[in-house]
Amino acid sequence: MEPRTAGRSASDEGVPRAENDTGPGTGFASVIAGARRRAVRDGDRQIDTAHLLHSLLETDPEARAAVGTPTQLARLLGYLVQRSIGYGLRWQGGSEVSGAEAAAGGERWSPVAAAALRDAEVRAAPRRGAGGADGVDLLAALVADPRSRAVEVLERAGIPAGELRDRLRNRTAGGAAPC
Repeated sequence: MEPRTAGRSASDEGVPRAENDTGPGTGFASVIAGARRRAVRDGDRQIDTAHLLHSLLETDPEARAAVGTPTQLARLLGYLVQRSIGYGLRWQGGSEVSGAEAAAGGERWSPVAAAALRDAEVRAAPRRGAGGADGVDLLAALVADPRSRAVEVLERAGIPAGELRDRLRNRTAGGAAPC
């Protein structure tokens, strides 16, 4: 029988491991750990981009600032809390995009979440070298796929994901500060 909740280990080649995310400026170890805890606590079958978004916003002030105005951020955080205390029940049993990537130890990542973690490093490489991604790079990667739960959460909270994607694309392409 397949476990209902995500496991505790993130160690396959497709998903960055928290212990590898210790480069300067990265908060991925704490983001990954927070997303993992959130998925387990919520009883979700996989760690998805909404778990990563929630954890990222809790840990990274630059990512919070990049989201938008303080009012938009407050609305988004409120929506994420509602999701984690019950609203997310409608997503339990489903998957962000079918075909979760299984890691050693049974941990399951949605393909979109696993791709976002990899993409954040790719986005940062021209500016900082390998392993130098920061929270804003991860935020840009989370909103890159319009099918992601992170995008759905942003949209439901009244934050136009396309506009955020464009602002973050300009930041990651040109090295300019977001917003």
